Amino acid sequence: MKLNQYLKKSLSRQFLALMGMFILLLLISAYSLFVSQKELNETYFKERQTLVHKEDLVEELDDSFYRVLFNIRGYFAFEIKDLKTDALAQLPNIRKLQKELETIAVTQEDKAFARKLDEFIDYYFNGKLPSSIDSFESGQIDEVIQLANSGTIDRINIFQKDSRQYLKSIKRELNENAEDLIRKQSIIHGVFIAILVILLLVLFRIIQVMFKQVGQPLAQFAHAANDIAAGKDAAIKVDSNREDELGALSIAFRKMVESIQEKEQDLMAQNEELIAQQDELQAQQIELEAMLDHVRANERKLERRNALTNKISNSLHKQEVLESIVSNMCFVLEADRGIIAMLSEDASASFGVSSIGVEQFKGHLTSGLHERLKQTRKAFSIKRELLAEEKGYHEALAYCYDLYLPVISSLDELVAVMVFSRFGSPFHNEQMEEYEALSKQIGLSLDKIRLYESSEEDRKLNQDIMNTVKEGIQVIDKDGRIIQVNNQLCELFQWQQPLDSLIGLQWEEWTNTLKEHVEDETEFVEFFRKAINNELVEEHSFTFKMKHQYQVINMYFEELYHEQEFLGTVLVHRDITKEFEVDHMKSEFVSTVSHELRTPLASILGFTELLLNRELKPAKQKKYLTTIYNETKRLSALINDFLDVQRMEAGKQIYEKKYIKLVPIIEKVIEDQQIQTGIHRIELNQTYENDLILGDRSKMEHVFTNLINNAIKYSPAGGEIKINVYQEGTCLKVDVIDQGLGIPEDAIDSLFTKFFRVDNSDRRTIGGTGLGLAIVQEIIKALDGEVKVYSRYGEGSTFSLSFPAIESVNHMSVGDQLYSQGTGYNIMVVEDDQSLAELMINELAESGFQVEHFEKGSDALDYVRVETPDAIVLDIMLEEEVDGWSIMKKLKESERLKHIPIIISTALDEKEKGFSLGAIDYLVKPYKPSHLSRAIMQTLLKIGKVGQILIPEDKDGN
Repeated sequence: MKLNQYLKKSLSRQFLALMGMFILLLLISAYSLFVSQKELNETYFKERQTLVHKEDLVEELDDSFYRVLFNIRGYFAFEIKDLKTDALAQLPNIRKLQKELETIAVTQEDKAFARKLDEFIDYYFNGKLPSSIDSFESGQIDEVIQLANSGTIDRINIFQKDSRQYLKSIKRELNENAEDLIRKQSIIHGVFIAILVILLLVLFRIIQVMFKQVGQPLAQFAHAANDIAAGKDAAIKVDSNREDELGALSIAFRKMVESIQEKEQDLMAQNEELIAQQDELQAQQIELEAMLDHVRANERKLERRNALTNKISNSLHKQEVLESIVSNMCFVLEADRGIIAMLSEDASASFGVSSIGVEQFKGHLTSGLHERLKQTRKAFSIKRELLAEEKGYHEALAYCYDLYLPVISSLDELVAVMVFSRFGSPFHNEQMEEYEALSKQIGLSLDKIRLYESSEEDRKLNQDIMNTVKEGIQVIDKDGRIIQVNNQLCELFQWQQPLDSLIGLQWEEWTNTLKEHVEDETEFVEFFRKAINNELVEEHSFTFKMKHQYQVINMYFEELYHEQEFLGTVLVHRDITKEFEVDHMKSEFVSTVSHELRTPLASILGFTELLLNRELKPAKQKKYLTTIYNETKRLSALINDFLDVQRMEAGKQIYEKKYIKLVPIIEKVIEDQQIQTGIHRIELNQTYENDLILGDRSKMEHVFTNLINNAIKYSPAGGEIKINVYQEGTCLKVDVIDQGLGIPEDAIDSLFTKFFRVDNSDRRTIGGTGLGLAIVQEIIKALDGEVKVYSRYGEGSTFSLSFPAIESVNHMSVGDQLYSQGTGYNIMVVEDDQSLAELMINELAESGFQVEHFEKGSDALDYVRVETPDAIVLDIMLEEEVDGWSIMKKLKESERLKHIPIIISTALDEKEKGFSLGAIDYLVKPYKPSHLSRAIMQTLLKIGKVGQILIPEDKDGN
């Protein structure tokens, strides 16, 4: 009633007021949406920044603890003091990180972890670590072992586990915050759309009531006019208290009826006056009928607009909506053809326009009359002469009227352009506001589609993110129905259906499908049931094996909550097959390495004890010493293998690439290996004379030693081992062929993997660490070569090496022969280990060199200030402050001393740094003493005693 009374006032003024109120509410809603989203994003980024900071602190703490543990173990293993210093130097940084973590700790979990961290630092750094170092440095190794076994290792493992769990909780919280942000944004968008719908419904209701208040009174006026024309009594039911035009008309009608009734007798007497009055009444009737026609025309327009609104609101498909818009607008506007085109994307629709015309229209969206729409945001019409193709068979001059309408979004942006054409009938300016109202309604519809597309893109992005995760992910609700899955889960369980068809599957359907691929079906389904019912308190993971393919899967779950409301469960299936295999290989490796290390050590210890405690004949002494020497070489080779693998993995392996011949290297290895066996015959066949390659001599010797030694080991019954050197295309190839046990087909792919050993009963008695072939492959790859293996189980194996062939090399030979005497050469040895220094002095003295020995770097520098040695043998790791690097820098700064050749003899493998500082050769301990005298003699032969450098000529003689 209040609305009806409100509308009874001046209709046009109130209609404009209502439209203004509607637009104001729409703008307020849009602004509220913008403010809510802004506040939500700011809150999310602040929380995310805090969590990322915690994550960085925990990861840095993990790295520091790992570095301390690794360096302390390295110090105990190799007695390298720099490792201990570096480990102890980590404590201040760890303390600093611990304090920083305590500062930002807010939740109970944060504070609990900070407390555990503080307790562990006091326990380990203030308690166990200093005690272990003191015991180790005092030689009490048993106490170190006892400290480790008394719970220290378990305590370290427990802390590392707590640290990983805390890090996982931080990452989980990050994911939950992101999901919460997405959900809240969806709610805000939904509320905004709901407000828009409510406002439109209210507007529709107002318009409906307004037309009712206008149309019904007009119909009553028409009926009353007909009654008066027929001479009947006219009853006018329109409220005369209305303040609008109809109220005034009602009053006039009543006055007229009253006047007619008062003068009825006079009118009968005055027939001429009655006829005049009758004519007047007829004229008024015609006017009323015209008004009624106008109202009916408005009703028809309203029906058309309602039809337009309904048709563009029943779909969210953009192209379908655009086609509906243009066809229904042509009907509403009574246009002969029309087109609509989006400005920011390639989307359009047309009615009565050819494809060529559409492309022409879209090609000029940024020019012409469209610029007027962009600037004014107002509808306008133009008149033009019809083109020949538009006239058809008409010959007379005719005109067409084009209506340009802007489509403006709720953000006041021009998103599309509409153009409609009429032939012969213009678009009136008084109708432009109505046309613009239609275009605004269309803009709201396109806004709705844009919001839907944005939501759909977010959903697809979320699915794409899940599909990029390597683990299989499955989200189920609290009733056990599937909410979401990713591609990895479908691939793991061989689901062929599209992802959308899996959404909504019931508990029985998907569990029956999954358990068909799992070995232990009962425990698998039981774990699912407990996970969904939240019956698992401690163990949140389950490991199972697949039936039809060798895969080991670890499945774990997390509950899904939204504002403390339980929504469902997230299940993650992670393929841990490689980790499972690595753990198995590591277990085998530990037992194998224990055997490989203990066996030579037992021999060395036993024979050394015999030599010390018994009087033996010279022949037995030599035999025992030879055995000790061979076992020491075996142990040294094992340690070198470990170090080589570590350097290769770290990318720090250094290769001294030179042009070398392969056959002499192979011959030397054959000579060394033939001594080790009496039941094998090693044969070298060379069918290609040019055996020159670009490689590292020592590394190639290591490669062929591993391959030939493997051929001997895995041919326990003896036999022939062939080594063929030949050319194939542009490659130099070397095949190592044995007649041994062969390799199973399923083991060939893993043969070059670290620590891998074929697990057969006929190989269990054969020693080895599983590192040899891995080292071979890394060396060959580094030298631009390739290694392949061909084998048949029980019939032997062939390892084929391929190298880029070198046709010819222009280089100057320096001469490989050594002088038997080095008389006249003065060599300075800087070595702080007395036993090793004595061995080096004896070796050099027997080669005819004059030797000066210094333990301290400072004494050596004092000596070279007075004397100039011909060569210097320098240890890097000296106990005094002046180390080997400092001595080299001092020598290179002196014009008199910088040409003295320096041969580095050290346990520190940093060849690249040594050569960059000017070393001539670099020997890594342990090495044969003869290698030292050979290196010195070759160096002196190359550069001459006075420090001259020989420079090779090029092919032009320069």
